[in-house]
Amino acid sequence: MKIDSQKLNEVAALMENHGLTRVRLSEEDGRVIELERTIPTAPAPAPAVVTPLPLAETAIAAAAPAQEVAAIAQGNRDVEAPQPSDTATTPVIAPMVGVFYAAPAPDAEPFVALGDHVSRGDTLCIIEAMKLMNEVVAETDGTIVAIDVADGDLVEFGARIMAIKPDASEEGEV
Repeated sequence: MKIDSQKLNEVAALMENHGLTRVRLSEEDGRVIELERTIPTAPAPAPAVVTPLPLAETAIAAAAPAQEVAAIAQGNRDVEAPQPSDTATTPVIAPMVGVFYAAPAPDAEPFVALGDHVSRGDTLCIIEAMKLMNEVVAETDGTIVAIDVADGDLVEFGARIMAIKPDASEEGEV
């Protein structure tokens, strides 16, 4: 049985040009030739290298604002560990995963700053998720006592992004 190599080369080129992985040819004399090729896949990306922090630094990193985490990562060990959160504060929790923006535009003033008094319904920040800008509003009247993330940081669902110390009249409400 003689196979025409030129014909096979033409069929192989046809398969490649059209992205075919399998071809079956039936000859006039009853012979059947099947050609199959595999399409190479892209190599898997190299795994990311993760350097774990020692346990004490991990606890600090979990609660510290972004600037303190950056200082620890750069080897500055003079950063104080954050104090436990005051139970008299109301946390502002990220309602979704997204990018935290402190201001309505890059050149605008932030919505709030430390020490600012806010009223229920005031916009505190924006979280961008899937190209949509979502306002996060104050759920209570009070004073901003902590801002835990920096402008442009990625926030996780359920993460505390700010804390408000409620006004005396608000503390008794639930």
